[in-house]
Amino acid sequence: MPHNALMSWSGGKDSALALHHALRDPNYQVTQLLTSVNAHYQRVSMHGVRLELLEAQAQRLGLPLRQLQLPEMPSMADYDQALLATLTDLRQQGIDTAIYGDIFLEDLRAYREQQLARVPLRGAFPLWQRASLDVLREFWDLGFQAIVVCVNDRALDASFCGRLLDRDFVRDLPPGVDPCGENGEYHSFVFDAPYFSQPIEVVRGELVRRTYQSPTGNVGSGALDDPFAAGFWYCDLLPGGELKIPGRPVSATT
Repeated sequence: MPHNALMSWSGGKDSALALHHALRDPNYQVTQLLTSVNAHYQRVSMHGVRLELLEAQAQRLGLPLRQLQLPEMPSMADYDQALLATLTDLRQQGIDTAIYGDIFLEDLRAYREQQLARVPLRGAFPLWQRASLDVLREFWDLGFQAIVVCVNDRALDASFCGRLLDRDFVRDLPPGVDPCGENGEYHSFVFDAPYFSQPIEVVRGELVRRTYQSPTGNVGSGALDDPFAAGFWYCDLLPGGELKIPGRPVSATT
């Protein structure tokens, strides 16, 4: 019998491609999505995507969405406690596997497996140890489309935020930046996928810069050493009509 699985879902390219592989694998039956959400802003943690767009992804997938609601700046203890409670509840509902889109961060995988062992759940990593460019080529070849919604300004300037995640974007990346942004250089939102019932129509909104204090003991966010020690540019995506590229307003706040 296949394992009843949850998909750790950020709404970005890596989780979207990992889900593609999980849905095609007879060893798994994916029954729901699990996403960390900033409860204060009602947006996806780190990515800054509006909750209604996350729900639009789940609706087009035909999968229920479970939200891990977190405070604005959770400590690691807050996060671990909320995660354990949520995973324990899902385990009681028959889930025995959690699927992740991680590619090569050993410390992040070890952290996830440590947390899963407390429940216990098993972890699955369909993209593990694949070359970043190979991951992107498969993503594009399958017909996925995404927008870059957040960039770490220690790696990329504001001009990269709000761009389509396409071959031109990757060609323009500075030396040392992982093409998949696996070190936290950027995050994305998938607005079209081969398993969506229809694309999600979005319009680029305001471009905003925010800075954060580094929480003690931050683990597993997949950014440049400490992602919260830097500033971030966010492109606000709005649900709506045809995707508009030029003329988006820009503001900077901290």
